[in-house]
Amino acid sequence: MRLLVDTHLLLWTAAQSRRLPREARLLIENPANEVLFSVASLWEIAIKASLRRSDFKVDLALLRPALAEMGFEELPISGAHAERVASLPPINKDPFDRMLVAQSLTEPLILLTNDAALAAYGAGVRVV
Repeated sequence: MRLLVDTHLLLWTAAQSRRLPREARLLIENPANEVLFSVASLWEIAIKASLRRSDFKVDLALLRPALAEMGFEELPISGAHAERVASLPPINKDPFDRMLVAQSLTEPLILLTNDAALAAYGAGVRVV
């Protein structure tokens, strides 16, 4: 299975947080699965960290290589992804979430998230 991990799950995985749902951990750790993270997640983290948000004290210079060491693959943002965002129904207005949904539909990938609201986008979203 090809999985795109959302920003929260990505951070919880990297931090080995107890907040990471068991189902997500099992899917991410399963060697049969291809696990990706989006540049959109890095962009979101960078913006929130630069705003000095207490919940985003993350050093991207350390996180990005750590993700590669953990076996995650980086998914760039393409023009096709941007086009797909324009066709999404306005279920969610967060631009980062919308890009993750667009990427999961375009590639295709299963978007792995803990945000139940994203389930409204359909079968390409798996809430854990």
